[in-house]
Amino acid sequence: MENKKVQVKQPKYAKIAADIASKIVEKKYLVGEKIYARSLLASQYAVSSETARRAIAVLQDLEIVEATKGSGVMIKSYEKAAQFVQQFLEVQSIQQIHIEMLDSIKRQKEELNYLQEVAERLVSRTERFRSVNPFVPFQMEILGHSPYISRSIGEINFWQNTSATIVGVKRGQDLFISPGPYITIEPFDIIYFIGNDESLERVEKFLYSI
Repeated sequence: MENKKVQVKQPKYAKIAADIASKIVEKKYLVGEKIYARSLLASQYAVSSETARRAIAVLQDLEIVEATKGSGVMIKSYEKAAQFVQQFLEVQSIQQIHIEMLDSIKRQKEELNYLQEVAERLVSRTERFRSVNPFVPFQMEILGHSPYISRSIGEINFWQNTSATIVGVKRGQDLFISPGPYITIEPFDIIYFIGNDESLERVEKFLYSI
């Protein structure tokens, strides 16, 4: 699954207004200084005259500049330019965090859906495999607190109590196939047994409850 990083998109006029305000904060434009007319501003930022007009309108509404028809745009306030730049950056940061959170949630949902799909396929194939070959053994590790430690399979009547048949016992590096009724159950043995779908639960209850 390919994930593309989401970027915050701001209107061009807002970016231009923020850029002009940033230049005022950096003192590239000084209070009282006149800057470009709208037409020159549009050319400088490679935008339409309408976009340039909106950018100036934003700055004028915030009392950062004063625009006079025929006289261009004059810088009016350093402090308000600084406030605007700070607010612009904060809003941009919050929007970016919000979008990244939504993007992360989307990715997690896609991953969970994919995991669920894989799990369903695995269960389906396992069930089909067991229906074709019912002798695929279950397995269980023997823990030290079982009451049947060091007692033989025959002595504890394993088959009579569980309806399952032990077909192998792995002890360390040794594997005992068809161990018979005389092999004992020891801690950390892994027993392999066959039975129906309820056998696993019955064996577990038998080995660890009296």
